[in-house]
Amino acid sequence: MLDLVLPLECGGCGAPSTRWCEACAAALEVKSDEPHLVTPRVDPGVPVFALGRYAGPRRQAIVALKEHGRRDLVGPLARSLAMGAHHLIRWGILDTPVTVVPAPTRASAARRRGGDPVARIASVATRAHPDITVVPALRTRAMVRDSVGLTSAARQRNLGGRVRLIRPVAGPVLLVDDIVTTGATACEAVRTLHTAGAKVTAVLTLAHA
Repeated sequence: MLDLVLPLECGGCGAPSTRWCEACAAALEVKSDEPHLVTPRVDPGVPVFALGRYAGPRRQAIVALKEHGRRDLVGPLARSLAMGAHHLIRWGILDTPVTVVPAPTRASAARRRGGDPVARIASVATRAHPDITVVPALRTRAMVRDSVGLTSAARQRNLGGRVRLIRPVAGPVLLVDDIVTTGATACEAVRTLHTAGAKVTAVLTLAHA
């Protein structure tokens, strides 16, 4: 009866009567060789790792969380991010203690979404690790356009000089984001963090497009 009033559907494939089905959970499972190193068109100057392509259940879950308020999907996405970070530590790419900094978001987008989804995922992913601290240190300045549909060069112009530090951060940093497309956001975020005295070790994303 509850499903008739508030229908449940899987955030990855739309299957009825479940918020997250076994098939979609398997699609987001992090394999022993993941995350993979990717090469965005704009080089941020540090290694960029992604947990999978921006397609299928991974894409649907990210969109459902960001655009449709499906906060119940923070858990599955956070588990993937946690395993990705664990692998980077195990491979010796990332040392602890480390600060995780979510990629910058527009203030208007954060208000519309009831907060920053990437920051929320990062916080859940790392809350059991005593040597990882999440600091939402970056924000985009006013007048930054939504990057959807922009070319690589246009994204760079859109973000150039418009990522600002809102909280102090120093020492080793892992920059995290939901998607890496051209790499323009990561590039400007890394530049801002380096200018502030932080040392960005790598970028880790849930997906690459």
